[in-house]
Amino acid sequence: MKTIALLIAGLAGLPTLATAADIPAPVQEIMDATVNNWSGDDIEWVDIFDAAKLDKLYSKDFAAKYREAAKHPAVDDGISPFDYDVIINGQDACPLEDLKLTPQKTAEGEDEVVVSFRKMGCADGDEAKAVSTVRFEMVTEDGKPVVDDIMLQDDETKETSSLKSTMDEIAKH
Repeated sequence: MKTIALLIAGLAGLPTLATAADIPAPVQEIMDATVNNWSGDDIEWVDIFDAAKLDKLYSKDFAAKYREAAKHPAVDDGISPFDYDVIINGQDACPLEDLKLTPQKTAEGEDEVVVSFRKMGCADGDEAKAVSTVRFEMVTEDGKPVVDDIMLQDDETKETSSLKSTMDEIAKH
């Protein structure tokens, strides 16, 4: 009887494991860093755009656009072209809650991962209930999946914007 219960418990976890296996490693690594960055724990901030990660997690086109934009830091003595966390699309957040990563195909048949989470669960009112959505557009380079763009959704208007387009605009200045 105990063996059957263990077998059932083990099988019950399989759909979750299969779904986790469908998440491309670059998106998982970016989200793991983001969750850790906003965990509230006293940890060192993980830069999701450091040189090693640019070459490992992102497409060559995305990395080139980031490097051009980085020539124009958002703040004095800064290294980032952004003055906000691009994944949470803001400067403030609580520990992320209700994190969901969903691989899917776009209407054009391209691979993407849709990530949703609540970033202000520790706040009061509607802000605490708001769900943020980020789409990671994927391509395959050198036989492995990499992030080609990050599509950010404005929490209020629900309009989406391309991080690559934002980096192009930053690089023009």
